[in-house]
Amino acid sequence: MPRKPAARILKGTPRNLELLARRLQAGDIVGVPTETVYGLAADALNPTACRKIFEAKGRPVSDPLIVHLHSLRDLAKVAVANSAALKLAETFWPGPLTLVLPKLEVVPSIVSAGLPSVAVRVPAHPLFRRLLKLVGRPLAAPSANPFGYISPTTAEHVRSGLGTKIRYILDGGASGIGLESTIVDLRNPAKPRLLRPGAITREQLTETLGCAIAWHPQRSGQIAKPQLAPGSLLRHYSPLTPLVIHARASVALAARSAPDEAWLFISKPAGTLSKNIYWLDRSGNLRTAARRLFAQLRSLDTKGYSKIHAELAGANGTGPAAAINDRLRRAAAK
Repeated sequence: MPRKPAARILKGTPRNLELLARRLQAGDIVGVPTETVYGLAADALNPTACRKIFEAKGRPVSDPLIVHLHSLRDLAKVAVANSAALKLAETFWPGPLTLVLPKLEVVPSIVSAGLPSVAVRVPAHPLFRRLLKLVGRPLAAPSANPFGYISPTTAEHVRSGLGTKIRYILDGGASGIGLESTIVDLRNPAKPRLLRPGAITREQLTETLGCAIAWHPQRSGQIAKPQLAPGSLLRHYSPLTPLVIHARASVALAARSAPDEAWLFISKPAGTLSKNIYWLDRSGNLRTAARRLFAQLRSLDTKGYSKIHAELAGANGTGPAAAINDRLRRAAAK
């Protein structure tokens, strides 16, 4: 049996965008860039097309998909909005914020894991927005990687992970944010809940809504149980190499470990450093660190280390640190 060719990486030319729009309209799946991470897109209103996402990723159907819209005007076509949702959308869309709201019947059950809610956002990446406009339909797009593995932040990451399972990847450069979107449950607007931290922080959400935002990290170990939002499982975003996290790490601690164990710091440590020490940002800028986290974990996963040690981004975990720590804790979960 002839081997399928690897996915083609296409630049965002008008001709290529028209080609990809036609393929999506025909029910195909396509790797797409977003400002958060790369996604695997399909027509969100076509259940057959969406099933291809689950098959390509090896993703359980209990894990719902995020529906991406071209503009806020499209929200009423898929979900029931409320005043709190509209306030957040008007403030942060287009951008890395996903809202969980009651869904309309037009949204297939496979998109929402059989639940009466749907996760929606308007992305900010200009190429993805152009593609959404050309398709003329909302697009479901989880991260474009094998289920449970580190999310992709470049087109080449997508091709290395999904290989021959998809035909096309739209190249939009490296993801500007590098971590998945913030997710807020607004089914009950009087009791907003942060389900997954991201670039839009809990502090920003609180300031915009003028009320407390409860944080209930969705860390479920039950893969078969329908999840309210994507990225809810206890173990996720994980390298193949075992990952150990540390509230605080040091060069001295790294020196006492085996030389085939890698150490990943938020900022560059002082002093003489061995070859197994890495960092996310020289000065410790947390937004830069977040942008580089997944790419660095992917790189370390290919270097033959027996273990990866990673430093958490501060003890209190507020602001951008909350998103970094959430991903590291899930990646290290057993």
